[in-house]
Amino acid sequence: MHFDELLARSAMLEDRLSGFFALPLANASRRFQATQALASLGFEHARSLKHLVAAGLYTSAAALLRVQYESLVRALWVLYVAKDGQADLMLAELTRETAKQASKIPMLSQMLEDIEVQAPVAQLKEFKHYSWRPLSSYVHGGIHAVNRHGRGFPPELVLAEIKHSNGLLGIAGNLLLILSGIPPEAGTMSGIYTEFQDCFPPVNPPYKRTTEPAH
Repeated sequence: MHFDELLARSAMLEDRLSGFFALPLANASRRFQATQALASLGFEHARSLKHLVAAGLYTSAAALLRVQYESLVRALWVLYVAKDGQADLMLAELTRETAKQASKIPMLSQMLEDIEVQAPVAQLKEFKHYSWRPLSSYVHGGIHAVNRHGRGFPPELVLAEIKHSNGLLGIAGNLLLILSGIPPEAGTMSGIYTEFQDCFPPVNPPYKRTTEPAH
């Protein structure tokens, strides 16, 4: 599939998932509000990533994929794991004191471990296992960033970048349905995954799964 075609289909997918923000929350707790806000942040990162791809700025787009992932992990952590005070902190006015308190929130690796206990999402850990080091390199100006910036991105890597972003959006969309009290058996996300199958990463990736993380 060509970039333009995948980006057009991805925009349609994003519009469909964004519609879930109009659904009323099952309850008006600060926890639900904070989770929704973090999901919204992830949608912004996903949209920005695709704008960067359309502009040919692939290295910057790759960095945003990691940021989108972190927003999703934090959203799940706030919903299922965070204490009430930690959830409230997400919506607090930004001050020196609240920033100091926020710095004590667990690191992403710990969040993933906590989520695994409360609400396992296999895709989150697999994504981190295979993608974290390369994406960190893009964020911090490492060897991946310098190499790809100078030599260019293989088309298949850019396409995978878009599809992985869509995959994270799919998890976020399901999270929004949970916030609205719509059960999985309603089949809302199943229908979307079927309709937009070409926009998501393959269920069985073409690479061989290993215990070693990507480098």
